[in-house]
Formats: sequence, structure tokens, C-alpha cells
Amino acid sequence: MTRPEIEHQLLALSPADRAEIVQSLTKTLSLSGKGITKTPGICGGEACIAGTRIAVWLLVEAQQLGISEAQLLQDYPHITAADLVNAWAYADAYPEEIAAAIRANNEAA
Repeated sequence: MTRPEIEHQLLALSPADRAEIVQSLTKTLSLSGKGITKTPGICGGEACIAGTRIAVWLLVEAQQLGISEAQLLQDYPHITAADLVNAWAYADAYPEEIAAAIRANNEAA
């Protein structure tokens, strides 16, 4: 089965069923990823991919600038697709925090 076929089938499901599948997939990916951590003294306490100094806001800003996930994974070979899923989920959960971090970085530049 191809990705477009799977996508078509997913879109035919009820919103509740789609949400359940997304939660299940995210949980699976989160288990293989490093997660997101905020550590005082590391990257100013910003949310980062665990075990790295790669801030979630940096990845979000890169995505907003049109950098693809494939390019991010190439640029940061020590992170995984699951790490990106975790970063996007964190950014979705805390949009104000991420926007403020992006603004602060741009103002400092």
C-alpha cells in the first residue's frame, strides 16, 4: 500500500478514529525518539531535543523558512524523524513559547 492510499483511507475515518491513530503513531515514534527536555544552563533553558543543544524553536523556524524535514535530518544527523515528530508536537502544544523564542532570537541578531 502506498502513502497516498493510506492517507486517503485515514481521511475517510471519523475525526475521533483519526485522532486515535495519530496518538498511537506519535506514542510509537516518541518511544524511539529522545524526547524534549528543558535544562537550566543548556541553551538558556529552552526546549531542546533531549541529549542535544538543538532547540525546538530553531527547528520550527527552519521549517517556517521552507527547510524540509529531510534537509533537517541531513543537517543534524544525530537526530531522527521521531525527534522531529516530538519537536513538532511540542511546538503545537506550546506555540506561544516557541513564537517568543523565535522573536527573541531574531531581535538579538
